Amino acid sequence: MDKRPTEELDRILEQTAPDQIGDYFLSNRKDLADTNKAFCYYFKDVIDAKHIMLKDVYARAGLTESYGSKIVSMEKHTKNRDVIIRLCLAGHFTLDEMNRALKLYGFNELYSKNPRDACMIVALNNRICDADKINEILKANGLKEI
Repeated sequence: MDKRPTEELDRILEQTAPDQIGDYFLSNRKDLADTNKAFCYYFKDVIDAKHIMLKDVYARAGLTESYGSKIVSMEKHTKNRDVIIRLCLAGHFTLDEMNRALKLYGFNELYSKNPRDACMIVALNNRICDADKINEILKANGLKEI
């Protein structure tokens, strides 16, 4: 059975009092997002909307399909922010999409006051999603490659 649309849940919440939120969770648990999997759902939704195959994303990100799928599914957790950045670049994420993915994964968004992040922001704003081209920009500015 498909989950109910968000709009329907929004209508239910409009009629829910603060002391009824527990009942809302109980009666709608099948329809609620698993917050531990929010990154996974978001990442796959963006990739699907762009009609890109996950295996292609893993390959472009320089990850094995096995490792990449474990990262995306949150089966394994990486502490390396660059892994998520490479996955997002390989999926042709916009700046807003990448920032949301980073935040959902538990990392800081790209920050314009950080020189390395600023280079990536400029690249994304200029629709450069190729990690090698971004690495050239980073290297030319004396910054660590992704």
